[in-house]
Amino acid sequence: MLRTVAIIGRPNVGKSTLFNRLLGQRKAIVEDFPGVTRDRHYAEITRYDKPFLLVDTGGFEPQTEDQLLCQMREQSQAAVEEADIIIFLLDVREGLTAADKEIAAMLRRAEKPVVYVVNKVDGDKQEMAALEFYGLGIDHFIPLSAEHGRGVGELLDTLNELLPDTAPVEDSETEVRLALIGRPNVGKSSLVNRILGYERVVANPVAGTTRDSIDTPFVFDKQRYVLIDTAGIRRKGKVTVALEKYSAIHALKAMDRAHVVLMVIDATEGVTDQDLSIAGYAYEKGRAIILLINKWDVPEKDNHTMKNFVDEIQRRFKFLTFAPHLFVSALSGQRINKIMPLVAEVADQFNRRVPTGKINQGLEEFLAKHPPAMVRGHRLKFYYATQNAVRPPTFVLFSNRPEDVHFSYERYLVNCFREKFNFDKVPVRLQFRGRDKESR
Repeated sequence: MLRTVAIIGRPNVGKSTLFNRLLGQRKAIVEDFPGVTRDRHYAEITRYDKPFLLVDTGGFEPQTEDQLLCQMREQSQAAVEEADIIIFLLDVREGLTAADKEIAAMLRRAEKPVVYVVNKVDGDKQEMAALEFYGLGIDHFIPLSAEHGRGVGELLDTLNELLPDTAPVEDSETEVRLALIGRPNVGKSSLVNRILGYERVVANPVAGTTRDSIDTPFVFDKQRYVLIDTAGIRRKGKVTVALEKYSAIHALKAMDRAHVVLMVIDATEGVTDQDLSIAGYAYEKGRAIILLINKWDVPEKDNHTMKNFVDEIQRRFKFLTFAPHLFVSALSGQRINKIMPLVAEVADQFNRRVPTGKINQGLEEFLAKHPPAMVRGHRLKFYYATQNAVRPPTFVLFSNRPEDVHFSYERYLVNCFREKFNFDKVPVRLQFRGRDKESR
Protein backbone atom coordinates (compact mmCIF):
# COMPACT_ATOMS: atom_id res chain seq x y z
CA MET A 1 0.00 0.00 0.00
CA LEU A 2 1.53 3.28 -1.12
CA ARG A 3 1.81 6.00 1.51
CA THR A 4 0.83 9.56 0.56
CA VAL A 5 3.30 12.44 0.76
CA ALA A 6 1.78 15.94 0.32
CA ILE A 7 3.70 19.13 -0.44
CA ILE A 8 2.18 22.09 1.44
CA GLY A 9 3.14 25.75 1.44
CA ARG A 10 2.24 29.31 0.48
CA PRO A 11 1.89 30.29 -3.20
CA ASN A 12 5.11 30.59 -5.24
CA VAL A 13 7.41 28.81 -2.79
CA GLY A 14 8.33 26.21 -5.44
CA LYS A 15 5.97 23.32 -4.71
CA SER A 16 5.49 22.33 -8.35
CA THR A 17 9.22 22.60 -9.01
CA LEU A 18 9.91 20.24 -6.11
CA PHE A 19 7.11 17.94 -7.32
CA ASN A 20 8.74 17.67 -10.75
CA ARG A 21 12.21 17.29 -9.21
CA LEU A 22 11.08 14.29 -7.13
CA LEU A 23 9.18 12.89 -10.06
CA GLY A 24 12.26 13.11 -12.25
CA GLN A 25 10.41 13.72 -15.48
CA ARG A 26 6.85 14.57 -16.42
CA LYS A 27 6.62 11.52 -18.65
CA ALA A 28 7.10 9.32 -15.58
CA ILE A 29 3.52 10.01 -14.46
CA VAL A 30 1.99 8.04 -17.33
CA GLU A 31 2.13 7.86 -21.07
CA ASP A 32 -0.51 9.92 -22.78
CA PHE A 33 -3.58 7.85 -23.64
CA PRO A 34 -6.26 9.53 -25.75
CA GLY A 35 -9.13 10.87 -23.68
CA VAL A 36 -7.29 11.00 -20.34
CA THR A 37 -7.05 14.38 -18.66
CA ARG A 38 -3.40 15.14 -18.04
CA ASP A 39 -3.79 17.90 -15.44
CA ARG A 40 -2.91 15.64 -12.53
CA HIS A 41 -1.53 16.87 -9.26
CA TYR A 42 -0.46 13.47 -7.98
CA ALA A 43 1.95 10.81 -9.19
CA GLU A 44 3.40 7.50 -8.11
CA ILE A 45 7.08 7.94 -7.29
CA THR A 46 8.79 4.60 -7.86
CA ARG A 47 12.37 5.61 -8.69
CA TYR A 48 13.64 5.46 -5.10
CA ASP A 49 14.03 2.74 -2.46
CA LYS A 50 10.48 3.07 -1.16
CA PRO A 51 7.68 4.08 -3.54
CA PHE A 52 5.08 6.63 -2.48
CA LEU A 53 2.19 8.69 -3.85
CA LEU A 54 3.23 12.34 -4.17
CA VAL A 55 0.57 15.08 -4.05
CA ASP A 56 1.11 18.65 -5.20
CA THR A 57 -1.16 21.39 -3.85
CA GLY A 58 -2.11 24.95 -4.62
CA GLY A 59 -0.77 27.70 -2.46
CA PHE A 60 -2.06 27.96 1.12
CA GLU A 61 -3.12 31.44 2.27
CA PRO A 62 -4.51 31.28 5.83
CA GLN A 63 -6.11 34.74 5.70
CA THR A 64 -7.78 35.64 2.43
CA GLU A 65 -11.20 36.52 1.04
CA ASP A 66 -10.22 35.86 -2.56
CA GLN A 67 -12.38 33.00 -3.86
CA LEU A 68 -9.59 31.32 -5.81
CA LEU A 69 -7.17 31.51 -2.87
CA CYS A 70 -9.90 30.17 -0.57
CA GLN A 71 -10.31 27.16 -2.84
CA MET A 72 -6.55 26.64 -2.92
CA ARG A 73 -6.53 26.76 0.88
CA GLU A 74 -9.27 24.13 1.01
CA GLN A 75 -7.28 21.95 -1.37
CA SER A 76 -4.27 22.16 0.92
CA GLN A 77 -6.36 21.34 4.00
CA ALA A 78 -7.81 18.33 2.22
CA ALA A 79 -4.34 17.18 1.21
CA VAL A 80 -3.19 17.43 4.83
CA GLU A 81 -6.13 15.26 5.90
CA GLU A 82 -5.31 12.63 3.28
CA ALA A 83 -1.52 12.60 3.70
CA ASP A 84 0.58 10.19 5.71
CA ILE A 85 3.64 12.47 5.56
CA ILE A 86 3.73 16.24 4.90
CA ILE A 87 6.48 18.29 3.28
CA PHE A 88 6.09 21.89 4.48
CA LEU A 89 7.90 23.99 1.88
CA LEU A 90 9.14 27.47 2.82
CA ASP A 91 10.81 30.22 0.79
CA VAL A 92 14.14 31.62 2.01
CA ARG A 93 13.79 34.68 -0.25
CA GLU A 94 10.51 35.72 1.35
CA GLY A 95 11.70 34.83 4.84
CA LEU A 96 9.53 33.68 7.72
CA THR A 97 6.03 35.12 7.35
CA ALA A 98 2.94 35.23 9.52
CA ALA A 99 1.25 32.86 7.04
CA ASP A 100 4.08 30.35 7.52
CA LYS A 101 3.52 30.44 11.28
CA GLU A 102 -0.22 29.82 10.86
CA ILE A 103 0.41 26.90 8.51
CA ALA A 104 2.90 25.43 10.98
CA ALA A 105 0.31 25.69 13.76
CA MET A 106 -2.25 23.90 11.58
CA LEU A 107 0.23 21.12 10.80
CA ARG A 108 1.01 20.61 14.48
CA ARG A 109 -2.71 20.09 15.12
CA ALA A 110 -2.78 17.47 12.35
CA GLU A 111 -0.38 15.31 14.42
CA LYS A 112 1.32 13.85 11.37
CA PRO A 113 5.01 13.59 10.44
CA VAL A 114 6.10 16.93 8.96
CA VAL A 115 9.35 17.49 7.06
CA TYR A 116 10.27 21.19 7.09
CA VAL A 117 12.05 22.23 3.89
CA VAL A 118 13.40 25.69 3.10
CA ASN A 119 13.53 26.14 -0.68
CA LYS A 120 15.60 28.39 -2.98
CA VAL A 121 18.74 27.90 -0.92
CA ASP A 122 21.29 28.15 -3.72
CA GLY A 123 24.39 28.96 -1.66
CA ASP A 124 25.95 29.77 1.70
CA LYS A 125 24.34 33.23 1.89
CA GLN A 126 20.82 31.80 1.57
CA GLU A 127 21.71 28.99 3.99
CA MET A 128 22.60 31.56 6.65
CA ALA A 129 19.38 33.47 5.95
CA ALA A 130 17.39 30.25 6.42
CA LEU A 131 18.32 30.13 10.10
CA GLU A 132 15.39 32.43 10.89
CA PHE A 133 13.00 29.53 10.21
CA TYR A 134 13.97 28.08 13.57
CA GLY A 135 11.48 30.74 14.69
CA LEU A 136 8.78 28.18 13.88
CA GLY A 137 9.85 26.32 17.00
CA ILE A 138 11.28 23.37 15.07
CA ASP A 139 14.42 21.36 15.75
CA HIS A 140 15.48 20.76 12.16
CA PHE A 141 14.81 21.82 8.59
CA ILE A 142 16.32 20.84 5.24
CA PRO A 143 17.85 23.64 3.13
CA LEU A 144 17.11 22.83 -0.48
CA SER A 145 17.04 24.13 -4.04
CA ALA A 146 14.28 22.38 -5.96
CA GLU A 147 15.39 24.08 -9.16
CA HIS A 148 19.01 22.92 -9.00
CA GLY A 149 18.62 19.73 -6.94
CA ARG A 150 20.68 20.86 -3.96
CA GLY A 151 19.54 19.15 -0.74
CA VAL A 152 17.13 16.77 -2.49
CA GLY A 153 19.20 13.77 -1.37
CA GLU A 154 18.76 14.71 2.28
CA LEU A 155 15.02 15.11 1.75
CA LEU A 156 14.81 11.65 0.17
CA ASP A 157 16.81 10.13 3.03
CA THR A 158 14.37 11.68 5.50
CA LEU A 159 11.35 10.39 3.59
CA ASN A 160 12.95 6.97 3.39
CA GLU A 161 13.20 6.88 7.19
CA LEU A 162 9.56 7.89 7.61
CA LEU A 163 8.10 5.58 4.96
CA PRO A 164 7.37 2.03 6.14
CA ASP A 165 8.65 -1.03 4.37
CA THR A 166 5.94 -1.90 1.87
CA ALA A 167 5.03 -5.57 2.04
CA PRO A 168 3.34 -6.92 -1.08
CA VAL A 169 -0.37 -7.63 -0.77
CA GLU A 170 -1.11 -11.32 -0.84
CA ASP A 171 -2.78 -12.03 -4.16
CA SER A 172 -5.02 -15.02 -3.55
CA GLU A 173 -5.99 -16.89 -6.68
CA THR A 174 -9.50 -17.44 -5.30
CA GLU A 175 -10.31 -14.04 -3.81
CA VAL A 176 -11.51 -11.17 -5.99
CA ARG A 177 -11.09 -7.65 -4.60
CA LEU A 178 -13.48 -4.96 -5.84
CA ALA A 179 -12.95 -1.23 -5.41
CA LEU A 180 -15.98 1.01 -5.70
CA ILE A 181 -14.69 4.43 -6.74
CA GLY A 182 -16.01 7.73 -7.99
CA ARG A 183 -16.38 11.39 -7.22
CA PRO A 184 -18.24 12.60 -4.10
CA ASN A 185 -22.03 12.31 -4.18
CA VAL A 186 -22.29 9.92 -7.14
CA GLY A 187 -24.03 7.31 -4.97
CA LYS A 188 -21.19 5.00 -3.94
CA SER A 189 -22.50 4.31 -0.45
CA SER A 190 -25.98 3.50 -1.71
CA LEU A 191 -24.52 1.16 -4.29
CA VAL A 192 -22.43 -0.58 -1.63
CA ASN A 193 -25.58 -1.32 0.36
CA ARG A 194 -27.38 -2.52 -2.75
CA ILE A 195 -24.52 -4.76 -3.88
CA LEU A 196 -23.95 -6.33 -0.46
CA GLY A 197 -27.53 -6.58 0.76
CA TYR A 198 -28.11 -7.04 4.47
CA GLU A 199 -28.65 -10.76 4.16
CA ARG A 200 -25.50 -11.45 2.10
CA VAL A 201 -22.87 -9.90 4.39
CA VAL A 202 -20.94 -12.90 5.73
CA ALA A 203 -18.59 -10.96 8.03
CA ASN A 204 -18.63 -7.69 9.93
CA PRO A 205 -16.79 -4.89 8.13
CA VAL A 206 -13.18 -4.69 9.25
CA ALA A 207 -11.01 -1.61 9.04
CA GLY A 208 -8.86 -1.64 5.93
CA THR A 209 -5.28 -0.48 5.71
CA THR A 210 -6.42 2.71 4.01
CA ARG A 211 -7.98 5.49 6.07
CA ASP A 212 -11.70 5.94 5.43
CA SER A 213 -11.87 2.69 3.47
CA ILE A 214 -13.79 -0.35 4.65
CA ASP A 215 -13.07 -3.91 3.52
CA THR A 216 -16.20 -6.05 3.47
CA PRO A 217 -15.86 -9.76 2.63
CA PHE A 218 -18.91 -11.40 1.07
CA VAL A 219 -19.80 -14.40 -1.06
CA PHE A 220 -21.64 -14.38 -4.37
CA ASP A 221 -22.41 -17.62 -6.23
CA LYS A 222 -19.86 -19.52 -4.08
CA GLN A 223 -17.08 -17.06 -5.00
CA ARG A 224 -15.38 -15.03 -2.27
CA TYR A 225 -15.14 -11.29 -2.83
CA VAL A 226 -13.82 -8.36 -0.82
CA LEU A 227 -15.46 -5.01 -1.47
CA ILE A 228 -13.21 -2.01 -0.83
CA ASP A 229 -15.48 0.97 -0.24
CA THR A 230 -13.90 4.40 -0.59
CA ALA A 231 -15.88 7.00 1.30
CA GLY A 232 -14.26 9.98 -0.37
CA ILE A 233 -13.65 13.24 1.43
CA ARG A 234 -15.73 13.74 4.55
CA ARG A 235 -15.56 17.32 5.81
CA LYS A 236 -17.90 19.61 7.63
CA GLY A 237 -19.63 22.01 5.33
CA LYS A 238 -19.91 21.99 1.57
CA VAL A 239 -17.43 20.04 -0.52
CA THR A 240 -16.28 22.40 -3.25
CA VAL A 241 -15.36 21.48 -6.79
CA ALA A 242 -11.78 22.41 -5.94
CA LEU A 243 -11.68 19.64 -3.33
CA GLU A 244 -12.82 16.88 -5.63
CA LYS A 245 -9.34 16.10 -6.89
CA TYR A 246 -8.44 14.87 -3.43
CA SER A 247 -11.24 12.35 -3.42
CA ALA A 248 -9.13 10.70 -6.09
CA ILE A 249 -6.45 9.91 -3.51
CA HIS A 250 -8.85 7.52 -1.77
CA ALA A 251 -9.54 5.86 -5.10
CA LEU A 252 -5.85 5.55 -5.93
CA LYS A 253 -5.11 3.79 -2.65
CA ALA A 254 -8.07 1.43 -3.09
CA MET A 255 -7.05 0.60 -6.66
CA ASP A 256 -3.59 -0.43 -5.47
CA ARG A 257 -5.24 -3.44 -3.80
CA ALA A 258 -8.15 -4.10 -6.15
CA HIS A 259 -8.53 -6.45 -9.10
CA VAL A 260 -11.81 -5.09 -10.48
CA VAL A 261 -12.72 -1.40 -10.31
CA LEU A 262 -16.37 -0.36 -10.27
CA MET A 263 -16.24 3.20 -11.56
CA VAL A 264 -19.42 5.08 -10.57
CA ILE A 265 -20.56 7.92 -12.83
CA ASP A 266 -23.42 10.30 -12.07
CA ALA A 267 -26.00 10.06 -14.87
CA THR A 268 -27.26 13.55 -14.06
CA GLU A 269 -23.83 15.14 -14.64
CA GLY A 270 -22.37 13.03 -17.43
CA VAL A 271 -18.69 12.15 -17.76
CA THR A 272 -16.45 14.69 -16.05
CA ASP A 273 -12.71 15.34 -16.32
CA GLN A 274 -12.30 13.93 -12.82
CA ASP A 275 -13.97 10.69 -13.96
CA LEU A 276 -11.47 10.48 -16.80
CA SER A 277 -8.55 11.12 -14.49
CA ILE A 278 -9.51 8.40 -11.99
CA ALA A 279 -10.37 5.90 -14.71
CA GLY A 280 -7.09 6.68 -16.45
CA TYR A 281 -5.19 5.73 -13.32
CA ALA A 282 -7.09 2.43 -13.11
CA TYR A 283 -6.19 1.76 -16.74
CA GLU A 284 -2.53 2.49 -16.14
CA LYS A 285 -2.55 0.12 -13.17
CA GLY A 286 -3.90 -2.62 -15.46
CA ARG A 287 -7.16 -3.06 -13.53
CA ALA A 288 -10.35 -4.53 -14.92
CA ILE A 289 -12.94 -1.75 -15.06
CA ILE A 290 -16.73 -1.70 -15.08
CA LEU A 291 -18.52 1.62 -15.60
CA LEU A 292 -21.66 2.00 -13.48
CA ILE A 293 -23.83 4.90 -14.59
CA ASN A 294 -25.81 5.55 -11.43
CA LYS A 295 -29.00 7.61 -10.87
CA TRP A 296 -30.38 6.45 -14.21
CA ASP A 297 -33.88 6.85 -12.79
CA VAL A 298 -33.46 10.65 -12.63
CA PRO A 299 -32.93 11.95 -16.20
CA GLU A 300 -35.93 12.43 -18.45
CA LYS A 301 -35.63 9.95 -21.30
CA ASP A 302 -36.66 9.43 -24.87
CA ASN A 303 -35.69 6.82 -27.45
CA HIS A 304 -32.20 8.29 -27.80
CA THR A 305 -31.21 9.05 -24.19
CA MET A 306 -29.29 5.85 -23.50
CA LYS A 307 -27.66 5.80 -26.93
CA ASN A 308 -26.50 9.39 -26.52
CA PHE A 309 -24.95 8.57 -23.15
CA VAL A 310 -23.22 5.49 -24.58
CA ASP A 311 -21.86 7.68 -27.38
CA GLU A 312 -20.47 10.09 -24.77
CA ILE A 313 -18.81 7.21 -22.90
CA GLN A 314 -17.21 5.90 -26.08
CA ARG A 315 -16.08 9.38 -27.11
CA ARG A 316 -14.51 10.34 -23.79
CA PHE A 317 -13.31 6.94 -22.57
CA LYS A 318 -11.50 6.07 -25.79
CA PHE A 319 -8.85 4.21 -23.83
CA LEU A 320 -11.46 1.93 -22.19
CA THR A 321 -12.92 0.23 -25.22
CA PHE A 322 -12.90 -3.07 -23.31
CA ALA A 323 -14.74 -1.80 -20.22
CA PRO A 324 -18.41 -2.91 -20.00
CA HIS A 325 -21.01 -0.52 -18.65
CA LEU A 326 -24.34 -0.74 -16.83
CA PHE A 327 -27.05 1.86 -16.34
CA VAL A 328 -28.25 1.43 -12.76
CA SER A 329 -30.08 3.14 -9.93
CA ALA A 330 -29.06 2.53 -6.34
CA LEU A 331 -32.25 4.28 -5.23
CA SER A 332 -34.76 2.23 -7.22
CA GLY A 333 -32.68 -0.95 -7.57
CA GLN A 334 -32.76 -0.78 -11.37
CA ARG A 335 -30.34 -3.39 -12.88
CA ILE A 336 -28.56 -3.84 -9.55
CA ASN A 337 -28.98 -7.61 -9.95
CA LYS A 338 -26.83 -7.47 -13.11
CA ILE A 339 -23.75 -6.02 -11.39
CA MET A 340 -22.34 -9.10 -9.66
CA PRO A 341 -22.89 -11.52 -12.61
CA LEU A 342 -20.98 -9.01 -14.77
CA VAL A 343 -18.25 -8.73 -12.10
CA ALA A 344 -17.96 -12.53 -12.06
CA GLU A 345 -17.57 -12.65 -15.84
CA VAL A 346 -14.96 -9.89 -15.83
CA ALA A 347 -13.05 -11.47 -12.94
CA ASP A 348 -12.98 -14.82 -14.77
CA GLN A 349 -11.43 -13.20 -17.85
CA PHE A 350 -9.04 -11.17 -15.71
CA ASN A 351 -7.67 -14.32 -14.05
CA ARG A 352 -7.72 -16.65 -17.06
CA ARG A 353 -4.67 -18.49 -18.41
CA VAL A 354 -4.40 -19.72 -21.99
CA PRO A 355 -2.33 -22.83 -22.80
CA THR A 356 0.90 -21.99 -24.62
CA GLY A 357 -0.01 -24.26 -27.51
CA LYS A 358 -3.25 -22.40 -28.18
CA ILE A 359 -1.48 -19.06 -27.89
CA ASN A 360 1.00 -19.97 -30.62
CA GLN A 361 -1.68 -21.42 -32.86
CA GLY A 362 -3.48 -18.13 -32.53
CA LEU A 363 -0.29 -16.14 -33.18
CA GLU A 364 0.26 -18.00 -36.44
CA GLU A 365 -3.28 -17.09 -37.52
CA PHE A 366 -2.77 -13.42 -36.60
CA LEU A 367 0.50 -13.19 -38.54
CA ALA A 368 -0.92 -14.98 -41.59
CA LYS A 369 -3.95 -12.71 -41.69
CA HIS A 370 -1.93 -9.53 -41.39
CA PRO A 371 1.86 -9.98 -41.68
CA PRO A 372 4.05 -7.34 -40.02
CA ALA A 373 5.56 -4.69 -42.25
CA MET A 374 9.18 -4.38 -43.32
CA VAL A 375 11.30 -2.28 -40.97
CA ARG A 376 14.36 -0.58 -42.49
CA GLY A 377 14.58 -3.29 -45.12
CA HIS A 378 14.17 -6.19 -42.68
CA ARG A 379 11.12 -8.36 -42.09
CA LEU A 380 9.78 -8.21 -38.53
CA LYS A 381 9.43 -11.78 -37.28
CA PHE A 382 7.67 -13.31 -34.29
CA TYR A 383 8.94 -16.69 -33.15
CA TYR A 384 6.55 -17.70 -30.41
CA ALA A 385 4.50 -16.35 -27.51
CA THR A 386 3.57 -17.31 -23.98
CA GLN A 387 1.40 -15.93 -21.20
CA ASN A 388 3.50 -14.76 -18.25
CA ALA A 389 0.87 -13.17 -15.99
CA VAL A 390 -2.81 -12.75 -15.16
CA ARG A 391 -4.58 -9.79 -13.58
CA PRO A 392 -4.29 -8.44 -16.26
CA PRO A 393 -3.68 -11.14 -18.88
CA THR A 394 -0.16 -10.46 -20.12
CA PHE A 395 1.57 -12.13 -23.05
CA VAL A 396 5.23 -12.12 -24.08
CA LEU A 397 5.98 -12.25 -27.81
CA PHE A 398 9.55 -13.11 -28.83
CA SER A 399 10.72 -11.26 -31.93
CA ASN A 400 13.86 -10.58 -33.95
CA ARG A 401 13.31 -6.81 -33.63
CA PRO A 402 11.13 -6.19 -30.55
CA GLU A 403 11.98 -2.49 -30.44
CA ASP A 404 10.56 -1.99 -33.95
CA VAL A 405 7.01 -3.20 -33.28
CA HIS A 406 4.82 -0.26 -34.29
CA PHE A 407 2.05 0.77 -31.90
CA SER A 408 -0.55 0.22 -34.64
CA TYR A 409 0.58 -3.39 -35.11
CA GLU A 410 0.63 -3.89 -31.35
CA ARG A 411 -2.95 -2.64 -31.25
CA TYR A 412 -3.85 -5.11 -34.01
CA LEU A 413 -2.33 -7.97 -32.03
CA VAL A 414 -4.09 -6.90 -28.81
CA ASN A 415 -7.42 -6.92 -30.64
CA CYS A 416 -6.63 -10.38 -32.04
CA PHE A 417 -5.81 -11.75 -28.58
CA ARG A 418 -9.05 -10.28 -27.25
CA GLU A 419 -11.21 -11.84 -29.94
CA LYS A 420 -9.45 -15.21 -30.15
CA PHE A 421 -9.20 -15.93 -26.44
CA ASN A 422 -12.33 -14.14 -25.18
CA PHE A 423 -10.71 -11.23 -23.35
CA ASP A 424 -13.26 -8.70 -24.59
CA LYS A 425 -14.02 -7.17 -21.15
CA VAL A 426 -10.54 -6.78 -19.62
CA PRO A 427 -7.25 -5.07 -20.47
CA VAL A 428 -4.68 -7.14 -22.33
CA ARG A 429 -0.96 -6.37 -22.12
CA LEU A 430 1.68 -7.41 -24.67
CA GLN A 431 5.43 -7.45 -24.04
CA PHE A 432 7.95 -7.80 -26.86
CA ARG A 433 11.34 -9.40 -26.26
CA GLY A 434 14.26 -10.64 -28.27
CA ARG A 435 15.12 -14.33 -28.29
CA ASP A 436 18.28 -13.64 -26.26
CA LYS A 437 15.94 -12.85 -23.33
CA GLU A 438 14.18 -16.18 -23.61
CA SER A 439 15.95 -17.66 -20.63
CA ARG A 440 15.64 -14.58 -18.43
